[in-house]
Amino acid sequence: MAYGIPSDGPARRRRKATVAAALGGCALVAASTTPAAAHGGDPGHGFGHDRSTSYVALGDSYTSGPLIPTQVDAGCARSDHNYPSLVAAARKVSAFKDVSCSGATTAEMWKAQGTNGPQLDAVQRDTDLVSVQIGGNDIGFASIIGTCAALSSRDLTGNPCQQYYDASGTDQLTLNIAQTAPKVDKVLRAIRARAPHARILVVGYPDLLPDDGSGCYPTVPFAAKDFPYLRDTGKRLNLMLRLVAAWNGARYVDTYGPTVGHDMCKAPADRWIEPLQPTSPAAPAHPNAKGEAAMAQAVLDRLARHH
Repeated sequence: MAYGIPSDGPARRRRKATVAAALGGCALVAASTTPAAAHGGDPGHGFGHDRSTSYVALGDSYTSGPLIPTQVDAGCARSDHNYPSLVAAARKVSAFKDVSCSGATTAEMWKAQGTNGPQLDAVQRDTDLVSVQIGGNDIGFASIIGTCAALSSRDLTGNPCQQYYDASGTDQLTLNIAQTAPKVDKVLRAIRARAPHARILVVGYPDLLPDDGSGCYPTVPFAAKDFPYLRDTGKRLNLMLRLVAAWNGARYVDTYGPTVGHDMCKAPADRWIEPLQPTSPAAPAHPNAKGEAAMAQAVLDRLARHH
């Protein structure tokens, strides 16, 4: 595969097998909503007291903040009020590069996306902090939403979307997540190679749907039993990111827990994730300004913890 790991030793093969097994475990999936435990191997110690930091932000549209004012890069739909910008301002960093880009997959870490160069090119040897939020587009985030919305009319009280992705007897979305794990692993190893002394933060995805499994058709046009299915898929994606972060000595930032209760189904005043027809400036099924601020706070809280 184009984004596979070039040389798998026995230990790395065992890790990949562990990811696949863990994604099927309910207990581990539930654990993905809690902050990651401390892991050794992160050379970015002491950052909590260092204000002269060079910070690089990598990621997809959840990082870039499409349609949130003010848009500073039309090609990548990047906002100056996305969470990296808020973190950089709060930390008073000395140098800041945000190369996040709407639509990015792990492939765009190494190749240009329109006028946006390969995102990894922004990471230099003297970079102190790197945040990366990637993987949603690798598993087919946009197509999943479109597919599930289109299938909902078949059985509004059932789970037509889950049945579609499980038609082969193996849940395709769980498989997609497992196949994305080595791609994210490769990204983190590339960051470490370019910036060996940097603190690396792997930022998870926020809570898009009600955590209790309830639905809100037609505001979010999914069938009733597909809401908990898609909620669990999001948790599996976050679990994978958390595990891969740990294996690479990176820190996982939980943005799911802090955004529970502010999903697409909530009233406009309470939601931080916009539904498919947004009422606040943001892309459909994406964080609005409040959501980006909540993710920024999660990053800042993670940075404040020394272990």
